[in-house]
Parts: sequence; C-alpha cells; structure tokens
Amino acid sequence: MTEEPLATWEHEAEEHAEEHAEEHRGRAGEEEPHPRRWRILTVSLVIGFMALLDVTIVNVAIPSIQSGLHTSAATVQWVVSGYALAFGLTLVTGGRLGDAYGRRTMMLIGLAGFIAASAGVGLAPSAVWVVVGRLAQGASAGLLTPQNSGIIQQLFRGRERAKAFGLFGLVVSISAATGPVLGGLVIAAFGEEHGWRYIFLVNVPIGLAAMVAVARMVPQRPRDQRETGTHLDLLGAALLGGAVLCILLPTVAAEGGDRLPLLLLLGAVPLGWAFVRRELGLVRRGGAPLLDIGLLRRTPGYANGVAVGALYFTGFTGFFLVLSVYYQEELGLTALEAGLLMCPFAVGSAITAPLSGRVVSDLHRKVTVLALAVMMSGVLLVALVVPAVPSDLLWLAAVPVTFVAGLGGGGVVSPNMTLSLEDVPPRMGGAAGGALQTGQRIGAAIGAALAMTVYQLTLAGHGGGAGLRAALLTGLVLLTASLAMAVRALRAA
Repeated sequence: MTEEPLATWEHEAEEHAEEHAEEHRGRAGEEEPHPRRWRILTVSLVIGFMALLDVTIVNVAIPSIQSGLHTSAATVQWVVSGYALAFGLTLVTGGRLGDAYGRRTMMLIGLAGFIAASAGVGLAPSAVWVVVGRLAQGASAGLLTPQNSGIIQQLFRGRERAKAFGLFGLVVSISAATGPVLGGLVIAAFGEEHGWRYIFLVNVPIGLAAMVAVARMVPQRPRDQRETGTHLDLLGAALLGGAVLCILLPTVAAEGGDRLPLLLLLGAVPLGWAFVRRELGLVRRGGAPLLDIGLLRRTPGYANGVAVGALYFTGFTGFFLVLSVYYQEELGLTALEAGLLMCPFAVGSAITAPLSGRVVSDLHRKVTVLALAVMMSGVLLVALVVPAVPSDLLWLAAVPVTFVAGLGGGGVVSPNMTLSLEDVPPRMGGAAGGALQTGQRIGAAIGAALAMTVYQLTLAGHGGGAGLRAALLTGLVLLTASLAMAVRALRAA
C-alpha cells in the first residue's frame, strides 16, 4: 500500500532536486550579466508594444472599417475578435519554441509573419481577406509576445528582474490605453473611409526596423544550449489549442452577435484533461513537454498568479471597449476624442508600473492587493460619475477618475508576472510566461464579450448611461474575484 506512493514521492523529489541543481548551475554560469541586457529588453518591449497595441487600436476603427468595406457589424467584429482568438491559441507554443530554439530565432520568424499579415490587412480588397489577415497577424503576435517574459527570465535576476517586469507591465498597460488614441489619430489624419488601413500599414516600417534591431542586438542562443534533439510536442499543442479554441470561439462569436452552440464550451473540459495527462506522461518518461504542468503544483505562487491575471483581464478589458462605444455612439464624440478621454489611464499606469516593479521585491503581494483596490475604486468612480455628468462637464469629470483607475491598473500586471514567474526555471520561462498570458487573453476575450453583452442588453431598456454603469459594475465583480485571489496569496505568504 505504501510502496507506490513512496516511489512516486522519491521520483518527484529526485526530479525536483535535479531541476533545482540545473537552475543553480545556470545561475552560477550567469554571474556576469549580459552587458547589453537593457538594450535587448528595449527592443523586445518595442515589439511587445506593437503586438499588444493591435488588440485595442482597432476598437475605435470599427465604424471606419464597416463604412470602408461596406460590410456588416458582425463581420467587422471578427476583425477585432479574430486577432484575439489566434493570439491566445499560439502563446504557449510560441513560448516553448523560444525556450527550445532561442528567442532571437522566434522573434525574427514572428516579426516576418506579423509584417506580412499587417500589409495584407492594410491592402485587403474585401472583409474576408481582412479577417484572414487578422488571424495570421494574431498568430504571429502569439509567437512574439512570450519572448518578452522569456528574455527577462533569461537575462535578469533579483531586483533587476522585477524592474524589467515593471517595464513590461508598463508596456501592457500603455498599449491597452493608448491604442484607441493612436487609432483615432490615424483615422483623423487619413479620413474615415481609408484611415483604418493605415492603422495596419504603419506596422510594416516599424516591424522592419525591429527586425534589423533584433538581428543586430539579440544574441544567438549558443549551440550547446539549444534543445536540438527536442521535437515540439505537437499532440500537446493540438490538445491545448483545441481547449483554448473551445473557450474563445463561442466567446468571440457571442461578442459579434453570432450564436454558436454553447455546448462547444464543454469540449474544453475533455481536451484540457487530455492535455494535462499528456504533459504529465511526457515528464514521467523524461520527454520534453509543451508545458510542465508540475509548475502549477511545485512552483510557489504560479497557479495563483495565473488566476489573478486571468480574472483581472476578464474584469479590466471591457472597461476600454464599453467606454469607447459609449463615448462615440451615445455622446457623439469622434474616435480621437474618445481615445483622448481614456488617455489618463495610460498616464496613471506610466507612473505606477515602473514604481511597482521597484518595490515588489520588498512588498511582494501587498503591491498587487493595493493596486487592485485603487483600480477598483477608479472604475467605480467612472461608473458613477461619467454617465451622470452633463456633456459640457464630461472632460472635467472623466479625466481624474480615469487617471485613478490607471494608477491602480499600472501596479497589477508587472508585480503579478514577477511573483508568478519568480521561481520558474529559465528552461521553461517562455512556456510558463505564455501560459500566464494565455490566461490573460482568455480573460480578455470573455471580459470584452461579457461587457458588451451587458451594455447592449441594458442599453435597449434603460439607455446608454445605464448600460455603461451596468457593464462597469459587472467588471468590478470580476475584479473583486481577482482581489480575493491576491489576498489569499498574501495570507499564504
């Protein structure tokens, strides 16, 4: 009765000791930090900003795309949702490929795909080709984004790593908040009919410059450190991709007004179970898993960090979407004006994201708890104040409350990533970061669909102001769940 559990315990103990020794050897060999690590990080963050910006920059361009292509609102919604769908499907696989074959290689491949897809969308003759291009663009972004966390895991240690994640958190927050502003500026400059095309075409010169910077600055992975004998776990990637697809596809379809069978959501359960069994079996046999599931159990704070991040993005993403729709459709503001009204969030995030990266090593989960509390206070103020003020006082009322929300939002993402990945071995850093961001992408897709559904249902019977308030209060409930998970981690620590 006791032999099998004892053997299992001994096997896990030996595996954990070997992993710890490998990590210790890696750290011993990296006592001298890479002399160009901050320059490499800068290049990586510029690429990450470009990929994440395309999640929100098209929100204000929906009317322009619809009029320019003479297509339906449901079709145009897939231009927004298709990117998020493909993005979420490729994050873990992209992270694992970066772990195995090097960040530089995956960044160049991802950039090439992103540039080609951006050009294809900008020059597309019909809505169908725009949607296809956005799917390719999102898949390429999924290959690029996990390399950010992988590079930070690989090149930085201790307090420097926390600062680097602070800058990455700043990029996440700023890209979400400035997307509508930049989209509004481009449309204002090039006109309603064709302005949306330049939102995508501008990625081409930026991407080409980034490719040159990556080729010159990001080092090749040494040959003796490449997992040349490792084959990508294609079956694991297919199982995980299928599970994510079963969650995201009905979600983004509902956001666009389509009614796919909700039974598709149930498919995520057996596929997810099969993926876990597959990865655990590979680890037992000494193979190379797509994602070491044992990290959820062995690594302090990782599972909780995934939950905090997913719930935060579920409650947070609808904030920008419903505000953008409310400002334009209900108050008659232009895309640029709507973007500028949300810009204070970016300003607040720019203040707290780097600061939180500097103090998280000392305060740990207290930073996340405090930031979430401030963020929720700001969202509550927006829900109460913005629908209630007359239009001539809108700017005076909306700017300070949106700024408060930004102050809190800037202190959530980077500390959560720092604490979640703190004890993850560098050999699994990209895949673990990709899994963390997959939870965020799933949360973002669900949050956007939920916010728009609540907004539209309330709008029909009670008006735009009531719809905005209902959608934001729904987001607050989800943010409360994220706060509860952060408090739980704080108590456990």
